[in-house]
Amino acid sequence: MTVLLAAVLAAAPVVQAPNATPFALDAAPIQGGIARGTAPAGTVTLMLGPTPVPVGPDGRFLIAFDRDAAPAADLVATLADGRTVRQTLTVAPRAWRIERLDTLARGTAPTEEFTRRRAPELARIAAARAVERASDGWRQRFVWPATGRISGLFGSQRIYRGEPGAYHGGVDVARPTGTPVVAPADGVVALAADAPFTLEGNLLMIDHGMGLVSAFLHLSRIDVKPGDVVRQGQVVGAIGATGRATGPHLHWGMTWRGNRIDPLLAAGAMGVGG
Repeated sequence: MTVLLAAVLAAAPVVQAPNATPFALDAAPIQGGIARGTAPAGTVTLMLGPTPVPVGPDGRFLIAFDRDAAPAADLVATLADGRTVRQTLTVAPRAWRIERLDTLARGTAPTEEFTRRRAPELARIAAARAVERASDGWRQRFVWPATGRISGLFGSQRIYRGEPGAYHGGVDVARPTGTPVVAPADGVVALAADAPFTLEGNLLMIDHGMGLVSAFLHLSRIDVKPGDVVRQGQVVGAIGATGRATGPHLHWGMTWRGNRIDPLLAAGAMGVGG
């Protein structure tokens, strides 16, 4: 059901759309969530806070909210005649799974060898996310790339003697090595590792358009190459335990313009067999 959110007027000149709903979103804003909407007619630019939001020819757009998103965000459209339409979105908080380990230290500092290898890997990941690729996959209802036992939740975090560790940036699905992984939506292959990364192992990234990118970690194999156009449900690789993994599983992560997104919210409840 479409969620209708109240508009908040700001500095003049501002126009208010009928029924106080300048933007109709298909989901309520929530930390780690995505929402699709329709911009007012005549929109030239659209901003979510400081982040530019592309708008399709039909006025449709996608926005997303980081795991640690603030409680409110301004969505502002600038129209062709110079007027602006503004809506302040209330972003619902999430209760994250936090594990406190008061008797364990966070861990040892990375070795020089790890740091040497890691820098170019991070540069490749950043470069893959920086390119704007044409795809309408963001419009689709996402499906699970693999079904099985969920062994890791997005946003979970350990705190070692009061020092927070990095939170879990995706959702883990435990299945045997070789289990097929399918594209959760249409997209373009942004990165297909030709050798295992230190942490991610065999890493595959698919750009679904509008800045929405899926990443699949620890794969045993990758069946596509950079630039390939993939369709929802197409087999793109297989589950493995490459990189830093304690056992075979799929780690599915999603990002939107620097924001980390919860894939579980994008795909919904897992179907039969999950």
